[in-house]
Amino acid sequence: MDDLYLQFDQVFFEKTRLSMITLLYKEQNVSYNRFKKIIGGTDGAIYSHLKKLIQAGYINKNKELIGEVAHTIYSLSDKGETSFKNYLRFLENIISKYKKE
Repeated sequence: MDDLYLQFDQVFFEKTRLSMITLLYKEQNVSYNRFKKIIGGTDGAIYSHLKKLIQAGYINKNKELIGEVAHTIYSLSDKGETSFKNYLRFLENIISKYKKE
């Protein structure tokens, strides 16, 4: 189990940020307001987590016009997608290793 902490850095493995990465993997594009609705927390907390993920290269930030309103949309970077898939494989290996038949 210690391998888990060696494979993934603190930015990726923090529970709120991992929840954000999971949501992005599932939905591909997520707006700031959707993060706030699903994850909860203050604007400052959501912004801080997103900023750390961007700085670490796990997610991308883009502005899109929806109608006449600009929305900030986030998506997984290649690094973020690869890291999340590696995380899923790691969990699958743990489950397989300890699965009782």
